[in-house]
Amino acid sequence: MLPLFALVSLLPFLLAGASSASSFAGATTSDVFTATATGPDTSDFPSASVVGYAGPTPTGNEPFAIESDLGAPTKSDIYPLQYPQVLVGSQPKTSPSFNPARYWGNLSPWFSVDSAANGLPGASARIPSGCNLKQTHMLQRHGARYPAADDPPSQFANALHSAANSTGVTASGPLAFLNTWKFELGAELLTPFGEQQLFERGSTFRVLYGKLLDGFTQPPVFRTTSEERMVDSAINFAAGFFGVQNYQNSFNLEIEIEEYPFNNTLAPWQNCLPNGDTYYVLGNQAIDAWVDVYLKDTVKRLQPSLKGVNLTASIVYAMQNLCPFETVALGSSEFCGLFTQQEWEGFEYALDLYFWYGNGPGNPVTAAQGIGYVQELLARLTQTTPLADTSINATLDDNPTTFPVNQPMYFDFTHDTVISVILSAMNLTSFNTAGPLPLTHIPANNAYHVAQIAPFASQLLGQVLECPASLKNATLVPSIRWILNDGVVPLTGIKQCASHKNADGLCPLDSFVAGIQELVADEDWTYDCTANYTSTPGVPNTITNGKPPRH
Repeated sequence: MLPLFALVSLLPFLLAGASSASSFAGATTSDVFTATATGPDTSDFPSASVVGYAGPTPTGNEPFAIESDLGAPTKSDIYPLQYPQVLVGSQPKTSPSFNPARYWGNLSPWFSVDSAANGLPGASARIPSGCNLKQTHMLQRHGARYPAADDPPSQFANALHSAANSTGVTASGPLAFLNTWKFELGAELLTPFGEQQLFERGSTFRVLYGKLLDGFTQPPVFRTTSEERMVDSAINFAAGFFGVQNYQNSFNLEIEIEEYPFNNTLAPWQNCLPNGDTYYVLGNQAIDAWVDVYLKDTVKRLQPSLKGVNLTASIVYAMQNLCPFETVALGSSEFCGLFTQQEWEGFEYALDLYFWYGNGPGNPVTAAQGIGYVQELLARLTQTTPLADTSINATLDDNPTTFPVNQPMYFDFTHDTVISVILSAMNLTSFNTAGPLPLTHIPANNAYHVAQIAPFASQLLGQVLECPASLKNATLVPSIRWILNDGVVPLTGIKQCASHKNADGLCPLDSFVAGIQELVADEDWTYDCTANYTSTPGVPNTITNGKPPRH
């Protein structure tokens, strides 16, 4: 037994470990930068063109690092964010062998994926030996953002703040920080780190593919949607790609309205109704089922440290969401170290399930939602006008100024879910091998990892090349391949490409075009988006191609 003086000396620490939460616990706070600059060309702050004395300004040749014999560069860091902690034993620690940031699904900062993960070991984003790059088709997700207003993080903050101002909250042990924790996140805008991601994506793309700019006779068209983070993403990319003093006069920014009833292939959900809304909830149903499985013991572990809030699997899942959202917004988060490696693996799978059943192969409308972009891709590859019978905006795509089909580089900016539905529409099946995904356990052979498919600043890239017909035939053949976050993707799901087994993921361009034409012809967009299916899919289901049971 401890002597009395020892108990007295410990009393302040015991009380501190079980103190009541402040009334502002969970409250939402925000900062607004209100200072307004005087603007350029004022007498106090003249612009660079007015000041002059710029020094030598000759330019060099455009870089083309993607052809380097040293191989393609890779991305692995999340600088300047803090490396997130993970719970080891009873203590939060950084682990050299486990990086939680790669298990945050679509909330992960992007990183380079090894082509071996896609089934092409040895393939690289570097241009294959003997090939010449002719064209790129880039589909770029926006950078890291704040959560939506109705996302789990704000739901947790509201619950905590409400309890702290009614029945009272007492947090202790690993959750003691909640006594003074505030919700410091905005809603849906890019975070400063997200702005950085797109600027870096732009400058990197210039280093890798800049030589293709020599083929332009008119400024390139950058297409994005009207949401602010989408516009900011395109502009940040352009600033990195062209340079901050040159970008405004170097490209044309096409902003497509992201709102019903406007057609928009870069945000096609509201064009595929009513079934787009009806079956979107399958992803939520899948998450609800899985969190009760993988967080059951976590709830029991954390509840003794939080009095006044009845923890459930859904609330703990919201707390887990706060780790990635706070990290990409504020640089670090105390929520990260609350969870073990196994729990982060469970979190990753929750988002895999959400995308699989909500925006991926297990949802009956995803192929229809993605087919509009595939039609536009086909038009660009064949230099024709796309047929506007899906989510295509005919007003824009019928105009060669707003939809040119003769450029060496195409730049489109979109959302994570759109990249996912386009993969289904293109029938890129290497991600679907473990499907349909179960709701009771993580399959050992799961290849559908959203952290690799659609993380923050994800990039899907088509490379159009001329390559030798074979090892024995040097005749150059137009070819194409697809690269997702530096990992080459097999085209085995496209029937006309499947017979051209190639270690570099190449398919003859005419075969690819024929395969895409067949996919477009096979897509019954009106039925998929509007029909009352005879068999209503739920979760789990047997769908693995993003299409409904056929009539």
